[in-house]
Amino acid sequence: MQQVISIPNKCNLPNKAHCLRKETSQPSTEKLDLDLWKSVMKSGGNSAAVTEAEETVEASPLGAMRELVEMWRQAGKLVPENMTKEELQTLEELSTKSSRKKYLKYLALKEGHKKARKKKQEKKKQERAEDAKGSGEDEEEEGSRMKNTFLLQFWQRSIDTLYSWRAAQAMQFGQSLVFDMSYDRYMTRREIENTVSQLMECEGWNRRALDPFHLHFCNLKVEAAYHKELIKRYSGAWDRLLVSVTDQPHQEVFPREKLVYLTADSPHVLKTFDHDKVYIVGAMVDKSIQTGLSLANAKRLNLATARLPLDEYLHWDSGAKNLTLDQVIRILLTIKDTGSWEKALRFVPSRKHEGFNQLQQSQHKHWGKAEARRDNSRTQGAFVRHQTFNPRMQQTRLKDSRSGETADKSKGKNWWEEED
Repeated sequence: MQQVISIPNKCNLPNKAHCLRKETSQPSTEKLDLDLWKSVMKSGGNSAAVTEAEETVEASPLGAMRELVEMWRQAGKLVPENMTKEELQTLEELSTKSSRKKYLKYLALKEGHKKARKKKQEKKKQERAEDAKGSGEDEEEEGSRMKNTFLLQFWQRSIDTLYSWRAAQAMQFGQSLVFDMSYDRYMTRREIENTVSQLMECEGWNRRALDPFHLHFCNLKVEAAYHKELIKRYSGAWDRLLVSVTDQPHQEVFPREKLVYLTADSPHVLKTFDHDKVYIVGAMVDKSIQTGLSLANAKRLNLATARLPLDEYLHWDSGAKNLTLDQVIRILLTIKDTGSWEKALRFVPSRKHEGFNQLQQSQHKHWGKAEARRDNSRTQGAFVRHQTFNPRMQQTRLKDSRSGETADKSKGKNWWEEED
């Protein structure tokens, strides 16, 4: 009877070592987890720490970006200490290494300025506290005690209520001013942030004006870059903002014949401000100076265009005639209230021009002299009328004349005595 001996391994006994070498030479399909390996090395081989590290490992692109930032920080590069989720997503979207370095440097500088401002505020607060202690008055008593002044003091909330009331009236009866929010696809993330900052300044200047505009944000798509940044910056005040917001284009909100698109590339000059028109300003911060973009948009929509009279009034030095959004709205508010381009164009930065043109300056001086003569004549006429029709003045003159006659009589001789 033959006994069959089964060998569990597929290889023969002489070739067993060769098979073992072949199995060990095959590459492992499992990936090495660096975070798990770091946690194992730190824990010293503790199995509980290993399982905890397996649960907390973040296998996501954002985690990889955090590791990249930490590595660059240890290498001595200029990177921020804290980054939000949105900033990490923006960093991930950048394709080149140089662009990521520039973005991290920008965030680091921005964080440094914020810390410096906070440190300065704390220093001023400490100085005020020391001054209050030195004078023997507490901060609470000093804040609650009214100062001795002849001017009427207003609380800040009362002034805010006044501004809000003016803005609410402008939304009902004021002239409309449109910001075209359809340029977010032409700008980078940083340019969008700068644009939103300028829009916030525009809303503030308009709110504090005596006769504010009714602001409209047209072409503002929900969940777009502009919309997200505005909600982030305004936070809870976005729903209470006295601004009309719509995703519709401006040519569907207003009659087309009333619309005038303000662009620096327009061949037409805005000589006079029309209170019946609806002016459109492109919400765009263009660092690369893409000329003709807003003009092409207006021509495509068949809208009237105009540009501010910068060449006609200012001796332009060099560079493109592009102004920031807050400068544009201050110019429009001034020309709307006063009707004078000389006063309105004072808000153009002096670094961009060499002053007003000589013709405009001479006209301005001539107009100033004419106004001065007119005011002089008005004051003289008013003074004459006041003298003519004021009975008290006539009584005073009569008394003065009588007193003069009595004085002459008392001091001098009689007329018949002078002849001798």
